[in-house]
This record gives sequence, C-alpha cells and structure tokens, in this order.
Amino acid sequence: MGLQHAAEPLLRLTWTDPVTGAHGYLVVHTLVSGLATGGTRMRAGCTLSEVEDLARGMAAKTATFDLPVGGAKGGIDFDPKDPRARGVLSRFCQAMRPWLDDHWVTAEDLGVPQHLIDEVFTELGLGQSYHAAIQRSADPERTLRRVHAGLSAPVPGGLLLGDVIGGYGVAQACLGVVSAWGRDNAETTVAIQGIGTMGGGAAWYLHEAGVRVVAVADVAGTLYDPDGLDVPALLDARDRYGEIDRSRVPERVQRLPRSAVIATEADVLVPAAVSYALTPDNTYDVKASAVVEAANAATTPEAEAMLAARGIPVVPDFVANAGAAAWAWWLILGHVGTDPTDSFVKLRSEMQSKVALLLAAWHSDRVSPRQTAMEFVTVRNTTQSSSTDQALTIP
Repeated sequence: MGLQHAAEPLLRLTWTDPVTGAHGYLVVHTLVSGLATGGTRMRAGCTLSEVEDLARGMAAKTATFDLPVGGAKGGIDFDPKDPRARGVLSRFCQAMRPWLDDHWVTAEDLGVPQHLIDEVFTELGLGQSYHAAIQRSADPERTLRRVHAGLSAPVPGGLLLGDVIGGYGVAQACLGVVSAWGRDNAETTVAIQGIGTMGGGAAWYLHEAGVRVVAVADVAGTLYDPDGLDVPALLDARDRYGEIDRSRVPERVQRLPRSAVIATEADVLVPAAVSYALTPDNTYDVKASAVVEAANAATTPEAEAMLAARGIPVVPDFVANAGAAAWAWWLILGHVGTDPTDSFVKLRSEMQSKVALLLAAWHSDRVSPRQTAMEFVTVRNTTQSSSTDQALTIP
C-alpha cells in the first residue's frame, strides 16, 4: 500500500524487547546528507510493512517541502496505554541509539507524545529527539535552545506551538481546497476522524477560520451537529488519550457509531486517526467532495482510485500532514524562530500554494493530487541525487 512505484528502503531493522517480547521496527527509506527524519509510533498491531510504508511517505514529505534530509520511521507493536509502555519505548530508543546518535531524527507519532520521547532522550543523554541534527550544528547548545523555545512557544488557546503546528498545517490544506473551490469558509463543512494532536489541531484552526466542523470521531464514537460543534469545548473535554468526556457534551449533539464519521454529509473529510481508514469496503460511504489525509496512509490506493472515479480528490498525506515535519526542520535550520506568527505565516503560504497546484491539475485535467505531488518528489529527488553525501549546514 501507499506510494506506488517507490524504491526499496535503504534499511529495515527489527527489534525484540527482552522484557515484554514486543517487536519494534526502524525503516530508513532514504538518507540525505547522512540524515533521515520520521516519528516513532506505538500501537498494538503495528507491523514492519506499516512502518515501511510510513517511512516511504516521510521521504516523500521531505522531498515535497524540499527539506535537506531523507525519510525514516519507527514503530513499536505495543499498547501505549499499557503501564509498561514507557519502559518499552526507552529500551527501543536505547537499542536504536547508533541511528539516533548520528542519522535518525525522530519525533512524536501515534501513541508517543513529544514530551514522552523527549523525556526518554534526556534519560539516555541525548537531550532531545532532534539530537542527530542538533549535534551537527555549528553551536549545538544554541540550536537546542532554539528548538526548545520553538516547541514550547505559547499560542492562543493555552497550547504550545510544537503541539499544534501539525494540525495547523492540515487546516491550511483544507482551506487551500476551499479556496480552490472559490467558496467562503463559513459556507464550508468539515468532518474529522480523530481528535488527537493532529485532528484536534486541525479542528481548532478550522473553527478559528470560520469553517463549520460538523462531526468529530474518537474511539468512543462520532459526535455530530449539522449546525457546527463547539470545537474549543470538545477539545477541553478530552482526556490524555484524546477521548472526549461524553458527560460534557451538550444533549443536542448526536452520538453516532465511530464509523459514521466517514459517511457524514460534509464538504471535506479529514481522516486523522489511523492508517488505511478508507478502503474499498467503505469508500462508497464517503459523501464529502474532497478528502484531506491528516493520518499517514489514511487511504488505500484502491480506495483512492475509487474516490477519484466518483470525482472526489484526495490531498495525500505527504502534503497535507507534512506541516509538523517541515516546521521542525525550518526550526532546526533557523528558517523560523520562536515567534509563532512567523511559523504560521510560512506554513500557511507553503501549504496553500502546494494545494492550489494540486487542485488546479485536478480541476483542469483530472490529474490526481497524488500524481501531481509525486511529480514534486521526482523533480526534487532528481536534483538532490548528487548531494546525498554533502554536509548539512545548521547554524
């Protein structure tokens, strides 16, 4: 599944936890300047093929946003709610230390919040999960301070920039679609599957932009209100696992099955929870006019083709949800500082301009957004091929 016609990954590693027997995986798809970037996820049932697909997607993200690094991904087959999960993550990072020391820049992902992986890195003496890049900079301490300051910069809503920037990027991808349609934000409705870091951030910024978020889904089900949900209140009612306390949800809001979010009457559907959420089995339930992938590999290739045949474009994950990865590298490289406004302006401009190109090709010639986006990747990889061994300069 995932990106078609992609090359074999550079490296696949499988690890077995000596304490629990859990399996963990590292896939490095490409190295550029000796570095690859990609988060570490933890979920029961995580597989090597899943991590490989995600690493391939990360390589596409870095190419799409012209980042001077390759793509990788880590994954652990373990329940993040299990009290032993933190120990499993720590031992996984210890086992992967040769790569984390010099080549692999990781970050949060499904089941692994950024603060947790940073705690583990601190205990291992690596400082922060961007260690492999930071230690290459001219002044590692100064770069580390810039990274910490950027991640912890406060933004409206009492949140931190590092926690919301990915969702902000997804929201800008959605707004890029709305702009391509020539519609007003207030006339547009969105349904979001998943209300964690990515889905919750997207919901917040779409609500702030005046878009009506009519449905959100967590593990307990779908909440639906055709007049628009009170997104700030719902986000405030989440527990640490991203589940909404139903006792704090107004009675007028409909409680529907979790799968109902896919079939919501909305202009844009944002799958922001799990990979392979849209399959041939449920694609005909989709009533939206466009899909924006906030989750990695949210749509199988077969489902995407079926949606395209119905006139429903899919903005692929390696564009729509690449905001967090792109911003992290802009921060590391000093392209943005600690003022959130600079980061928001840059990401809004980059994301909306890319989505405009994707939708222009779709509207004019019915070229799928993925195909157009892959042309970005091909062009960048062609121009980058001679520089994979060059040193990366970090101020």
